[in-house]
Amino acid sequence: MKLAPSVLSADFANLLNSCKKVENAGCEYLHLDVMDGHFVPNITFGAPIIKSLRKDIKMVFDAHLMITDPDKFIPDLVDAGCDIITVHQEACTHLHRTIQNIKSYNVKAGVVLNPATPVETIKHILPDVDMVLLMSVNPGFGGQKFIPEVLEKVKTLRKMIDERGLDIEIEVDGGVNSQNIKSLVDAGADVLVAGSAIFNNEDIDLAVMNLRNAVKGK
Repeated sequence: MKLAPSVLSADFANLLNSCKKVENAGCEYLHLDVMDGHFVPNITFGAPIIKSLRKDIKMVFDAHLMITDPDKFIPDLVDAGCDIITVHQEACTHLHRTIQNIKSYNVKAGVVLNPATPVETIKHILPDVDMVLLMSVNPGFGGQKFIPEVLEKVKTLRKMIDERGLDIEIEVDGGVNSQNIKSLVDAGADVLVAGSAIFNNEDIDLAVMNLRNAVKGK
């Protein structure tokens, strides 16, 4: 199980310091929510901010593009230092082409599904991706309540991946906390995005430890 703290919930006035805290706490990925105010009703940040963080942060940069035309931004995000770039199935008219575009830059590519989008819609693209991100809230804002029906989607997707012998990480994003993280990992999730559950605590080390202990049933 890998933890991916979401920068969306970090202290933007002290962004580098916040990211260093989760890195020092042992989190593996840094989840970067790039929003355009069009695909989702919010605007966050882009390649320049990511590039500035890349100089001092060694974590895996996991960029989640909540934007209408992701292909336009992929070269800049690769140049900024992103290791994984995930795009929404709902935003890509030609999903296979977009995935191939990302992989042409020698970075990992993934596809994202909104809560209401069935996992069956991506069965034909699975052999081409490194990650599938399942949204467990509707995208666009941090601090939302976990949608429990997504748990069944994780189980279904895990079965689809395992039956085909594919090497794909399942990531879950939205409302992840110490109450539901064990059920998500038990269902087959590999990477858990946590924003409020980590950054809204004064003691980041303790927050991370509590999440890991929750997975162990402690």
